Amino acid sequence: MDSQHRGFNIIEQEYNKTQALPVAKTYMANVFLWMTLALAVTAVTAYWFASTPELMGSLMNVTNGRYTGLSVLGWIVMLAPLGFVLLMSMGYQRLSPVILTLLFIAFAILMGMSLSFVLLAYTGASVFKTFAVTSAMFGVMAVLGYTTKTDLTKFGSILMMALFGMIIAMVINMFMHSSMMEYIISVAGVLIFTGLTAYDVQKLKRIGAGIGVDSQDANMRKMSIMGALTLYLDFINLFLFLLRFLGDRK
Repeated sequence: MDSQHRGFNIIEQEYNKTQALPVAKTYMANVFLWMTLALAVTAVTAYWFASTPELMGSLMNVTNGRYTGLSVLGWIVMLAPLGFVLLMSMGYQRLSPVILTLLFIAFAILMGMSLSFVLLAYTGASVFKTFAVTSAMFGVMAVLGYTTKTDLTKFGSILMMALFGMIIAMVINMFMHSSMMEYIISVAGVLIFTGLTAYDVQKLKRIGAGIGVDSQDANMRKMSIMGALTLYLDFINLFLFLLRFLGDRK
């Protein structure tokens, strides 16, 4: 009887594994779907604001027909996305799937408003070229992170430490204004977020594999949104650092 019981347990475990595979794939598909949707919302918003003088005039001060700096609303738009990320991360357990989704969409819109300044500074052709290069690099690293059998946990820990070091260097360079340090920071940013893309995709794949077949749809939606937020931030930061090299200023 005991051996029969163990046999049933093994069969049940194998059955759960086969049932969990579609769940994991659905989770990853939802993550990439929400990330793509957010990028599309950001791109449309950025283009809309950059091509509409009245809207840009609300974000920037205008003197003699020229933009001379951020307005109060412009500073709020620049800083608000950070607040949204913190709110979504810290309030994940308490927020409903609907509220979390709305916050994510609002975050994508705010990012588009803040990135409209980029379209004013760089030529459209170079922005499009950089976006294409970013998409290719992101895609390659995402596939690598999803398919590799190598555990990237230690690699990811090193990248996170490097990220914090880079942020400190960026704050210091705000006062030093060193072009050499800015170049080093830009190179480091590209390398860090290229690596983080593979690490985060592997991490999300493991999260998907750990989702039970009886997981509620609400939890699946919330986990998908937070996964999409992670990859969205990887993509946007990689794009911005690459733009420093590939972008042609107007």
